[in-house]
Amino acid sequence: MAKKQKKQQSAGTPATVALTAAGVAFTVHAYEHDPSHPSYGEEAAEAMGVSPDRVFKTLVAEVDGELTVAVVPVAGTLDLKALAAAVSGKRAVLADPAAAERTTGYVRGGISPLGQRKKLRTVLDDSASAHATVCVSAGRRGLEVELAPGDLAELTGAVLAPVGRA
Repeated sequence: MAKKQKKQQSAGTPATVALTAAGVAFTVHAYEHDPSHPSYGEEAAEAMGVSPDRVFKTLVAEVDGELTVAVVPVAGTLDLKALAAAVSGKRAVLADPAAAERTTGYVRGGISPLGQRKKLRTVLDDSASAHATVCVSAGRRGLEVELAPGDLAELTGAVLAPVGRA
C-alpha cells in the first residue's frame, strides 16, 4: 500500500499530509468526480469498485451545540440519537454545511475526518472494525484514502460506537 502513497503524494491534502506525518500506511484512490452524481459516497464506492460498506462518509453534526464528526458507511445513514449518546449528549442535528466547511477547512463532499482545520471530536461507526481497511475522503471530491480502521480511529481520537443505520 505504501507504494501508491509515494506515487500519489503530489495530491497532498491536509488529510494525506497528516497521514504521511503520522507514518501510517495508506493508499490514495483518485477518480473523476461527476458533479451530477446524487451521492458523493456512493460515487466513490462505484468509481473505486469497493463495497459501500467499506467506504465511509464524514458528516458533521451539532451535539448539544458542539460540532462533532460522525464517520459512517455510505451504504447507510447516521443515527443522530446514537451519535448524541456516543458522546454523552442529549440532542444531535446535522450541522449547517457552511459551518462544517468553515470549521473543517474542507468543502462538502470532500470533508475528511483527517487533517481538519480544527480537530473535532469524532465518532467512527463500529462496523469499521469488521474490515481490514476502510476508505474515507482524502479532503477533496474525487480523492479517497484507504487505511486500517484502527489507524483512522487513533489519528482522529475517535470513539467507536454503533452510529450508522443500514
